[in-house]
Amino acid sequence: MSQYNFQVAAREARIRANTPGSLGAYERSQKSLAGGVSTALRRSAKPYPMFYSHGEGAWITDVDGNKFIDYTLAWGPLILGHAPAAVNEALAAQLTKGHTFGAQHALEYEAAELLCEAIPCADKVAFANSGTEIVQVALRLARAVTGRMLYLKFEGHYHGWDDSVLVSYKPGANDCGSMTPIPVGTGQRPWSGAVVARWNDRASVDAAFAAHPREISAIICEPMLCNSGCLPPADGFLAYLREKATAEGALLIFDEVITGFRLALGGGQAYYGVTPDVATFAKACGGGLPVSVLAGRDEYMSWIAEGRMVHAGTLNGNPLGLAATVATLQTLTPAVYEQLDRLGRQLRSGLEEALRAKGISMVTTGEGAVFQVHFQPEIPHEYRDTLATDKALYADFLMAMLDAGVLALPDGRWYLSAAHGAEVVEETLRRVRGL
Repeated sequence: MSQYNFQVAAREARIRANTPGSLGAYERSQKSLAGGVSTALRRSAKPYPMFYSHGEGAWITDVDGNKFIDYTLAWGPLILGHAPAAVNEALAAQLTKGHTFGAQHALEYEAAELLCEAIPCADKVAFANSGTEIVQVALRLARAVTGRMLYLKFEGHYHGWDDSVLVSYKPGANDCGSMTPIPVGTGQRPWSGAVVARWNDRASVDAAFAAHPREISAIICEPMLCNSGCLPPADGFLAYLREKATAEGALLIFDEVITGFRLALGGGQAYYGVTPDVATFAKACGGGLPVSVLAGRDEYMSWIAEGRMVHAGTLNGNPLGLAATVATLQTLTPAVYEQLDRLGRQLRSGLEEALRAKGISMVTTGEGAVFQVHFQPEIPHEYRDTLATDKALYADFLMAMLDAGVLALPDGRWYLSAAHGAEVVEETLRRVRGL
């Protein structure tokens, strides 16, 4: 592995000199806000969490007036970029009509109709507000339909922060290899109902069902493993999961919180051509507003429609979120996805060329508008393969990129939006070459 010198000490000193407002805001925030941030993931930012004042298109500006090309996109939701006009106009039109009703309104069925038209598995949909919430609805539905209490998940896949699913997410090398779920933090309930298998490994799935005959209610997975490496499914793997779930009397659940409306308008299921029984959506769905969706076939969604399974929430179907959803879905045309795919390929190949020219051993994985940069020589195919990446060198790279005015996520993920045109991608690559 290359020991390329990104001159981190000098770059960090320059960043600190240029961001006194962010440092002051962070120090003030820590006095009243636990950890100084609103989610633990943000605390890992180096040299400290930055504070931002506004964003426009592919750019975001911090409180000190520094502008950055943004490939974090709020960890994924901003599929149209920052403050897109279509969403702004929809929100402005709704704001004076009311922020929430706790009752029905036309945007509910307007959004639902667009979702059912776009998503292959969607005969009906149900709304909530976050990915974590809607995954819990999907798993409850699987338990209700099957009468079984266990579910199968894969190493490295993330399905929210609830105790029942926050297991075997990015385990260390010494913790991999067991079907026993591994909690991520303290305070979690000791029993989650999860059985763990390996992504792209059919034998581990077969072993899980053999060890728990007629006990597993569902297989849940990201159709592409976005949260731990942007690892696509192996040829035929999703079709195998579809067949396995059906044969075992379990539901197949696609967690499309990231892949939904990023890989295609119909999500990963449309992109890969495999239809689950139900699927969860969030992030890009609302174009930046908090909205989540459960989409599924009538035979399963009827359990919610008829009240046989409880699905509740005061802010479900919030008119602001659904106004943004309608505007976002109407903006995501086939031409947008063609551009995202083209620019994603351009950016990935450009990063590979620029970094390898510096002697850095690296690869990229992913699809279209979401991909991962791995500082390792071999292309990873399952979560365990990603443990070979040089995290320290990638952290140095991120610091250099921040100094150069480009934001990317600390785990290696890069997101593109419809606002990232060819000129923005080329400017990004110019800055990478100059590191």
